Amino acid sequence: MRSILVANPKGGSGKTTLATHLAGYLASLGRQVVLADLDRQQSAAGWLERRPPQLPTIHGHHANKQALRPDWMVIDSPAGLHGDKLTAAVKLAELVIVPVQPSAFDMLATGDFLRVLRKEKAVRKERSQVAMVGMRVDPRTRSTAELAEFLLAAEFPVLTYLRDAQLYVQCAHEGLSLFDLPPSRAARDVEQWQPLLDWISAH
Repeated sequence: MRSILVANPKGGSGKTTLATHLAGYLASLGRQVVLADLDRQQSAAGWLERRPPQLPTIHGHHANKQALRPDWMVIDSPAGLHGDKLTAAVKLAELVIVPVQPSAFDMLATGDFLRVLRKEKAVRKERSQVAMVGMRVDPRTRSTAELAEFLLAAEFPVLTYLRDAQLYVQCAHEGLSLFDLPPSRAARDVEQWQPLLDWISAH
């Protein structure tokens, strides 16, 4: 089983959005997927409960993994992840994705987190690959330009920037991912996801 950790200690950074849509993408490929929701708010678990039964199945992390034999586990980590819990989560994951929003508070918190993340043994030994994703961006704003500068200085690859779109809100309410929708409805956003999906495939 391969694992993807979505992590940022800042609450509201977009972790659950990334985790649910990644799980939806992998399930759409016919993979056996477990979505592990480690956050107290259990937003990803709630999304799973709302997921229509006719869509590709995504299992919660309480599923019997020995009986299931999943191909992938996507981990939606809690806010404030640090210390031994961070070390254990990073050690478990082959891929670590760090979402960042274009705000001074988010960039400050993420900068501190990245300094800690670089010191993790699994990252230093390149057993865990780390990449960054800009979340809820509007390319017309100054804050997005500042986010781009911040991410380029982060020393980890910057995969893509995802726009702030109502489609993500609708998917959250309905238990859907972009990859469950008709191409005509989701094409613009799926295109923004493609560099991230390519990175996952390459690893």
